[in-house]
Amino acid sequence: MLGDLDLLMGDETQELQEIEAPEGELFLKFKVSTGEQFALPAVSVVEVMSIGPEKITPMPNVAPVLLGTLNLRGEIIWVADLGQFLGISPPLNVDRTELPVVAIMEQQDLLMGLAVDLIVGMEWLKTESVRPALTAPEAMAPFLRGEWMVAETGLTLPLLDQSAILRSNRWG
Repeated sequence: MLGDLDLLMGDETQELQEIEAPEGELFLKFKVSTGEQFALPAVSVVEVMSIGPEKITPMPNVAPVLLGTLNLRGEIIWVADLGQFLGISPPLNVDRTELPVVAIMEQQDLLMGLAVDLIVGMEWLKTESVRPALTAPEAMAPFLRGEWMVAETGLTLPLLDQSAILRSNRWG
């Protein structure tokens, strides 16, 4: 009869594979309607959801970048069009069955949903490779932590600052 240890160890001739610890910080990558890609620190992301646009309740007399409110497990949060907020894209096409929304939070008191065009995925980025955002449009610069140079493609990935977005006076 084989013991539990025998089952776990398998053939004694097999070498144990060492798991590499990821380097850097984990980021969520996504695209806005222009196709431009951005990233947010994963620690600031509360939830990533795909919702029907009909679940966002439009509100009158608010900034045009605000799509409305959403009930997130009993808490009402504002949902904004991130591309339009950053001033780089036309209004997001909400005439579709599912709309990706990234819920971000700062210090347990500010919570907001950012509607994007496409969720790309998660990636570990080496924070020492982040440099100041040199190519960003002036209107977007206050909302960037910097940019990461993607070695494989030579392109840059702008890294957003969730605190600056949440505390912006553009919501007025």
